[in-house]
Amino acid sequence: MKFHILTLFPEMVMQGLNTSIIGRAVEKGLISINAVNIRDYTMDKHGKVDDYPYGGGAGMLMQAQPVYDAWKSVVGNGGDANDVGTEKKVRTIYVTPQGQTFNQKLAMDFAKEEELVFLCGHYEGIDERVLEEVVTDYVSIGDYVLTGGELPAMVMIDAISRLVPDVLNNEFSAETESFHNDLLEYPQYSRPEEWHEKKVPEVLLSGNHSKISQWRLECSKERTKERRPDLYQKYLQKEQIVKRLSKNKRSNIHMMESLSRGKGEILYAEGKNILIYDSDSKVCMITVENQEIGSKLLELVPKEVALFTTSQEFMNEAICKRFGFRVQMECYQACYTKKEALPVKHKDIRLLTMDSFSYVTEHYCEWADEEYVRGRILAKVMYGAYVEDRLVGFVGIHEEGSTGLLYVEDTYRGMGIGKSLEAFIINRQKEWGYIPYGQVVVGNEASVQLQESMGLYLSKDTVWWLERQ
Repeated sequence: MKFHILTLFPEMVMQGLNTSIIGRAVEKGLISINAVNIRDYTMDKHGKVDDYPYGGGAGMLMQAQPVYDAWKSVVGNGGDANDVGTEKKVRTIYVTPQGQTFNQKLAMDFAKEEELVFLCGHYEGIDERVLEEVVTDYVSIGDYVLTGGELPAMVMIDAISRLVPDVLNNEFSAETESFHNDLLEYPQYSRPEEWHEKKVPEVLLSGNHSKISQWRLECSKERTKERRPDLYQKYLQKEQIVKRLSKNKRSNIHMMESLSRGKGEILYAEGKNILIYDSDSKVCMITVENQEIGSKLLELVPKEVALFTTSQEFMNEAICKRFGFRVQMECYQACYTKKEALPVKHKDIRLLTMDSFSYVTEHYCEWADEEYVRGRILAKVMYGAYVEDRLVGFVGIHEEGSTGLLYVEDTYRGMGIGKSLEAFIINRQKEWGYIPYGQVVVGNEASVQLQESMGLYLSKDTVWWLERQ
């Protein structure tokens, strides 16, 4: 990912960002940081970039010309931020206390971009005309005024960079830290076991991952309730809807887990009529009482939606007509709700890296394109089975949260490798505090038998998946 920072103080931002985790990510080529000195683009022979504001007032204002030319040096010649001629389109963020407040959700949104431009103002601000021409997002880090935009830009770049694949080494750490699922992070402890007569909680020494996950969740809830009651109320709202959905758990497990994992955004929830949108996977999930209500709720769906799931077949026609979708498949839902971990007989199962990209795409692109496979590997949610140090199969977690992407080479089928792969990833998800679930296409009796033999429960009703034509 590339960050461009338009600033009057390039040394300041480079010194601040070229250290620690972000500095190491730059060294590895995972991200790049390009500080552009706006002063280099002024036409004034004295290097002046500011002038008095029309209409009077205190202070000076940064002029449009040097800002615009500095921006053009990054995005290309001509056009505006949304249409830069035949050049690239780059999201441009103006750092200002007048913008929307930066948060983790916005960081996740920005992290999807290949490039970002940060425009740092100084003095009393920047000429409005250039802002209108180049800025796509106005963002603030809080309700206070600083001397310039450099520090807020550095804060945002740090938060966004941590979401770039491989910047953090620990699996899923970016998803389980503060603000995940509207809960603050639980307390953490390291050696020694006792310090200043304070002992590490016994549960953390138990080795019981299920109990540890439950303890951490309870601590997160208590801490959020005490320190951020606003976030806690959002969490409670989601929990109430999850409880409502749990009355038909097997059919609604995908919606329940979307909310519980902090992925789903509630677009509507009244009684049995619930509409959820997962912006990461661009999947909308809906369950309604009748077609009339469902058709009205479709008006709330973001235009970016790429996939739809519905528990009611009568919604298929309305969804297809409104969004130009088609029915992709009809599935049973399978979920694992038992407390005990599943046995994994095949022991050589490893986290996949991009070294295995070609192998996975060769054997799975009937169902998913290369970009999707790349994203799943970089998200560190794909695992491979090895025989004599050779990759022979794999499994993963889809963007919306379901277990899938299961494949085993023909030569190695019937040896329990597929069962071991699924058991392994189910156990991993249980350790993360999730309820593992997946979909089984109607008519795939082999998969039905596999799920039932492993102790997963299948829904009686089916879920329909719809996609763009």
